[in-house]
Amino acid sequence: MEHITAADPAFNPIHRIGAVANLCGVPVATLRVWERRYGVVAPPKTEGGQRLYSDHDVLKLTLLKTLTQHGHAISTLGALPVPQLQSMLNDHRAAKSLQNDKASIPASISLAVVGFPLASRIETEKFAQVFGPQTTLKVDHMFADIKQALATPVKGTPDILLVQMGSVQVSIQQDLQRLRQQLGVRRCVLIYHFATVAVLQYLHSAGVIARREPVSDVELSDIIQSIAYVDNSWSLPAPSGTGIIPPRKYSDRVLQRMAAISTNVLCECPRHVADLIGMLNSFEAYSQDCLSRSTEDARLHSYLTAVSGSARALFEQALERIATHEKIDLNE
Repeated sequence: MEHITAADPAFNPIHRIGAVANLCGVPVATLRVWERRYGVVAPPKTEGGQRLYSDHDVLKLTLLKTLTQHGHAISTLGALPVPQLQSMLNDHRAAKSLQNDKASIPASISLAVVGFPLASRIETEKFAQVFGPQTTLKVDHMFADIKQALATPVKGTPDILLVQMGSVQVSIQQDLQRLRQQLGVRRCVLIYHFATVAVLQYLHSAGVIARREPVSDVELSDIIQSIAYVDNSWSLPAPSGTGIIPPRKYSDRVLQRMAAISTNVLCECPRHVADLIGMLNSFEAYSQDCLSRSTEDARLHSYLTAVSGSARALFEQALERIATHEKIDLNE
């Protein structure tokens, strides 16, 4: 579990005690007792005497609330750091997941979460109840932001990367792709407030599922389940060594130009390959946006998106071989 320093933005005190009580599900009176008696957090006060809590404080209080609901005493938890509390909760959930004997459904799903507010939300019992008892969610890695995530070495590969951001800038595209490669994670969900159409199109082509706030617990649960509950028999080898399906490489204009070029190859393979890539691009986008009436529908569409993305990337490699053989420039 990652260590965090007080210089991180997640330590900025911004939440009043009433908001914190609503976020983590701990009554105001209980929060004050926990602080006074057990020193669980030490929020600074405004000139008017109002306590101000950081996102990191909210995350710790959420973990404490969840652990006490599982029978742990607050007196033994108060002085423990967030990584240790998270480890205790993961151990508790791992023991519970052993009861799951359904082979087609994973016993647990490992998460890497960027954004403490999102991590706090997932760690509540309320979210666990919405998600359902069949599978246990384990937050193995937590980061304040993408910058910290990129700078932090981690052990193990999470099943899903969840990222929460306010404004998604153009520069974030490459950082997010680097983070996915660094973690070795193929499945990625981005929860955002503001983003341009161009950025969203790029992320979409890279296989990132992007949803604009507000996203309810039910919606977030369905998204996680739709990309995680895919039968092992449906798993696909990605065309790259990282296990990540790369984003689309060639625009429709390049593909049309390639299809129209006369070549020395004694067949129409160049045109057919370009046409196939174009069709796979369209189907990949269609399957990712296709409406799902149930979790089973969502699983199928997730699988179809992975199939079409993998096939598209392989045919792009084939197109590059043809272009190299024929000395054709594939640049715009």
